[in-house]
Amino acid sequence: MTNLAKLFALALLVLSQTSIANAQQSGTEPTDLVCDIGPTTKAFGGSQWLVYSCSDRRTVVVMSVPGNAAAPFYFVLHPSETGYRLGGEGTGNQELTAAAFNELQALSATDIETLIQETRRR
Repeated sequence: MTNLAKLFALALLVLSQTSIANAQQSGTEPTDLVCDIGPTTKAFGGSQWLVYSCSDRRTVVVMSVPGNAAAPFYFVLHPSETGYRLGGEGTGNQELTAAAFNELQALSATDIETLIQETRRR
C-alpha cells in the first residue's frame, strides 16, 4: 500500500470517527461517510492538492498531490454547529502544510460549497 493510500485510509477513519461523534452529540444514528467524489486539483499555500467531497455533500478532504513536498498530508473540512472545522495530519513539509492550513482556514462556507461543486463535475 502506498503512502498516499495509507493516508487516504487514515483520513476515512478520522471522518468516520467524526461522523460517529457528531451523531452522538445530535442523538442521531451515525451514517457512513464516503469521500471519493472528485478529485479536482487546487493550489493552497503555494502547492498542489487533490480535493475530494463526501457523500454528505458538506465534507471535503484535501490531500497532497503525490510528489508534492507537503506529502504525505491531508486536511478535512467538516461542518460543525458554528460553520466548518479544519483538521489535518501527515508528515509533509511543515512550512507548506502550515501555509495550506492558513489558506484553507480562511475559506468561507460559500468557498467550500464551490469546492464541493467542482469535485462533482468530475
